[in-house]
Amino acid sequence: MSNTSQSISTVLPLTSFGNVLLFLFNIFLATTIIFLNVSVSLSILLNAALRSENRFMYMLSTCFSDICSGVSFYYVGALDVKGNYNSPTRTYLIAHTSLGISFMAILAAQADRYHAVVSPFKYSQRMTRNRSLLVICTYWVYAFIIVAVNNLVPIGVAKHIISIGTFAGNIVVVVIMIGLNIRLFVIARFQLEREPPSAERDNKRSSIYLILVVAAFFLGTWLPIFSHIIICSIFGWECYTFKNDGTDPLRILPRVNAALTPILYIRGCAALRVTLLTRVWRPCCGRR
Repeated sequence: MSNTSQSISTVLPLTSFGNVLLFLFNIFLATTIIFLNVSVSLSILLNAALRSENRFMYMLSTCFSDICSGVSFYYVGALDVKGNYNSPTRTYLIAHTSLGISFMAILAAQADRYHAVVSPFKYSQRMTRNRSLLVICTYWVYAFIIVAVNNLVPIGVAKHIISIGTFAGNIVVVVIMIGLNIRLFVIARFQLEREPPSAERDNKRSSIYLILVVAAFFLGTWLPIFSHIIICSIFGWECYTFKNDGTDPLRILPRVNAALTPILYIRGCAALRVTLLTRVWRPCCGRR
């Protein structure tokens, strides 16, 4: 234990301005992720009207997973840590799993909005708040079952499971996410425009546009690492690997998305923004 702890140093030696800047950037990014996601989480939890809507439950799920991602980035982003199976400083897939849960949460939120707009009557009957919470609990439990299995089986078997699951899952999920984005955009742009003006129509349209923007930023920050994994898997190339996770831009980008997502939620939802300013940030500033 002591040998392992002594061998861990900062992400890069703090001997140059560039190295210090990268170290401070990773610390700042982790802090920003936690601060913004905790703020949005508290805003949803403090507002009963927000908690009653399914889409805010998916937002809350995304925030919780991104908080875990921010906490883990203090370790994988600030220290000389590599997350592969043979590394003595690995996180046993926990850090990567928190990112994966955000992935599943945004995909589930897209499917939820699609179902709500295409079949509103059936949606109101089927997707009660309890069923939405069950969906959220299911993918959280599934993610940590995968973590448990991979840490209990031999390393060779775990690598095989992850390689197949990651390769197939990335292709299928990205195609589904892009397809849902296109379909939701068509609905928001053309189908809802034919409905008579009403508060319900405006609410539907704003919720669709919000999840569209969130999913677009998600794809923009995740597609580089997805493409890297898929190309290396298909061609069997020995792809370039960085010294550690904190210097790998492909692994930093998804963490940037974890900071962007709550900003998009705040910008795209007036009720959330008002609650954040009046019940979370203002009371905290007032105490000071």
